[in-house]
Amino acid sequence: MDSLLFAYIIVCSVGLIAGVLGGIIGFGTTIILMPLLVHFFGPLQAVPIVALVAIVANVSRVFIWLKAIDWRVCIVYNLCAVPSVILGANTLVMLSPRLIDLILGCFLLFMIPIRRWLRKIEFQLKLWHMAIVGAFIGYLTGVVASTGAINTPFFLAYGLTKGAFIGTEAASSLIMFVAKGITFHQLGVLNSEIIGQGLLIGAFVLIGSAFSKRFVLNLPEKVFLHMMEAVMLVSSLSILAMAW
Repeated sequence: MDSLLFAYIIVCSVGLIAGVLGGIIGFGTTIILMPLLVHFFGPLQAVPIVALVAIVANVSRVFIWLKAIDWRVCIVYNLCAVPSVILGANTLVMLSPRLIDLILGCFLLFMIPIRRWLRKIEFQLKLWHMAIVGAFIGYLTGVVASTGAINTPFFLAYGLTKGAFIGTEAASSLIMFVAKGITFHQLGVLNSEIIGQGLLIGAFVLIGSAFSKRFVLNLPEKVFLHMMEAVMLVSSLSILAMAW
């Protein structure tokens, strides 16, 4: 079997599973796919592919949870997130592939204790705080592949849960990733091959997301949190192993 065809079969199959899991916990789709994309296509090409996959994944979640979305949060969040993600994407293209791997892996790994600490102190946010969060997350989103993991504690701290959390976080992230994709295109990183790869993998993610809603409505919070941390841990260690 041709090695490229084999890569597509593996990545698209995992994308289907990742779409289901990402639709259940609100993130994780791109985190699961990132180690495979880095392995088959390299870290610099993997990041713009992930940006396109994230756009498709978040579009599906927005439609699934449309009625539960808090649009005020989306607007306030992206007032600062969009310019920050553009700055972050410009930073990314200046980094070496191995450094990108190390940043991605360490970022995901350290988010596990940080998320637990924020939850332990019962961190609570008001609407205006989301603009500050957007600036911080936006820059990180420009540099790393996915920030759904770090987004999670902030959106939960604002008081959003289950469908409202998944839909609002997806709508907010969608705007950021569109800005990131446009920036990559302007920087010459996003070509027709990457666009095709992102849309193909994204299609399988979209199919997986369609099956997630029934699980979310019956998912205990404790299980939700354990699933989230397991995805972060496995993916971070995989990426760090490849960088090493």
